[in-house]
Amino acid sequence: MTQPLVVIIMGSKADEAHCQKIAEAARGFGLAVALRVASAHKTPQHALAILEQFERDERPKVYITVAGRSNALSGFVDGSVSAPVIACPPIGESFGGADVYSSLRMPSGIATAVVLEPANAALLAAKVLGLVDPAVHHRIVEFQTKQADKIKKDDREMNP
Repeated sequence: MTQPLVVIIMGSKADEAHCQKIAEAARGFGLAVALRVASAHKTPQHALAILEQFERDERPKVYITVAGRSNALSGFVDGSVSAPVIACPPIGESFGGADVYSSLRMPSGIATAVVLEPANAALLAAKVLGLVDPAVHHRIVEFQTKQADKIKKDDREMNP
């Protein structure tokens, strides 16, 4: 089987640090990662060209969109592709976090998931792709087992 793909599309290069956190976590689950910059507002034709390129790629994939303020990117991507889309907006301080609302409510027929933590967005993508790739599924189980073992160890240390 070919390596499943996570396509991370950021609305601007200002979102790169946020996207790198997602990419690092996704690679940890054995996923291929592609990082692209496109804006639904400023470069819709460029965004569509990128999406068409990835839609021709037959690998199993999940798109993760990273756009703040007025997040048209997530809905635009979801309406243009057949694969799942996860919105992982950076939380802006300018609006007291209120800009996240543009990621939460989408029109009828647009079904983006919203995950605010970058590593958790990668985890959700891995869980989706783990449905078709046993190696990715195995890495998720290992990850969850390590997390559970740490909690149990912490509990034993507090209650000898």
